[in-house]
Amino acid sequence: MCQGPPARRYVPFVRFPGDFTSGRGGCLCTLSWAADLGSLWKYSPASIYLPESTQPRAMDLLGLLKSQFLCHLVFCYVFIASGLIINTVQLFTLLLWPINKQLFRRINCRLSYCVSSQLVMLLEWWSGTECIIHTDPQAYPKYGKENAIVVLNHKFEIDFLCGWSLAERFGVLGGSKVLAKKELAYVPIIGWMWYFTEMVFCTRKWEQDRKTVSQSLLHLRDYPEKYFFLIHCEGTRFTEKKHQISMQVARAKGLPSLKYHLLPRTKGFAVTVRSLRNVVSAVYDCTLNFRNNENPTLLGVLNGKKYHADLYVRRIPLEEVPEDEDECSAWLHKLYQEKDAFQEEYYRTGTFPETPMVPPRRPWTLINWLFWASLLLYPFFRFLTNMISSGSSLTLASFVLVFFVASMGVRWMIGVTEIDKGSAYGNIDSKQKRND
Repeated sequence: MCQGPPARRYVPFVRFPGDFTSGRGGCLCTLSWAADLGSLWKYSPASIYLPESTQPRAMDLLGLLKSQFLCHLVFCYVFIASGLIINTVQLFTLLLWPINKQLFRRINCRLSYCVSSQLVMLLEWWSGTECIIHTDPQAYPKYGKENAIVVLNHKFEIDFLCGWSLAERFGVLGGSKVLAKKELAYVPIIGWMWYFTEMVFCTRKWEQDRKTVSQSLLHLRDYPEKYFFLIHCEGTRFTEKKHQISMQVARAKGLPSLKYHLLPRTKGFAVTVRSLRNVVSAVYDCTLNFRNNENPTLLGVLNGKKYHADLYVRRIPLEEVPEDEDECSAWLHKLYQEKDAFQEEYYRTGTFPETPMVPPRRPWTLINWLFWASLLLYPFFRFLTNMISSGSSLTLASFVLVFFVASMGVRWMIGVTEIDKGSAYGNIDSKQKRND
């Protein structure tokens, strides 16, 4: 039992190799902070003393700072400016493709990391969101050392960001891939970055996707970097309306109903497995949820709100996934029935099966952002200072206009992630035409 003297609060942490335990009797033990602080608390408990009167005040001030639009504007500016610079460099790397394709790929993996890691930095360092992984300790050492297909449920606005965080924790973020909508390829920064890293794009119309998706996947067979191939088999984020439509389709096809997921789209998964067999070692079945009924949003992350995630990861050797398309389809439906059962257990008990672990948070996302911030912020603030100090009405009006446009840009970038602005899944036409 850990207990401090009156009028003081001790927050003890314990770090155990490859595992974590939680305290009882008012002690909070082994959260991700302990994992991040490394060998300082490697095998023994330690305590942090914060006076009761100081801690809430400091946290309130920090929370107020994180919610200020000026901070958001800084993040947006650094992301956009660095992203456009990186896209330009990627354009010039095309000269390497006919000369040395593998060198082109390695360079673009590093350039891609410079962009995507900025979003992961917001989640892990700015927001401080904790993600506890529940998995088999025997499978854990293989994560990040093999190519894998990651099947993640699609319910939360930041689930894609949690998938990126998983890849970052195991050192494969730069090379990781997603199956994304074709429209995203035309979006500056993220979409252009994905184009240069040979991301797989689809139109969600299988007649058009059958050949193009298969060809894109086959190009990844000789990819020189380890990667996670992230796929949301549900095709769109979960909402009650979409769930009702999805279960109507399930009943029409004689498939078991799902309570917490949409009916998976199996053809994209089947062609992924077929194209990457003998290159990818396993399927990582990932089921994500958040404690205390939290409903995380990208705007909340930008405001520095801390969320508490639990991620259940099952490693399934690819040899266990059937090669026949119909059998693979049945296998995936069974997988989602199991995912549904895991979610049911989570809502009932507040935890997933297997051993909870916290992979160490790597510093490279923060270092990357600090590098770009130090490079770009000085000319930015100098420009703002010159505009304001000029005293010209036209200049000040231009400044207000730029500020307004930047504000709208930030809100638009956040808005595209919102659940109620997702796909048209569930519309009458798509419901009539939708095939498995």
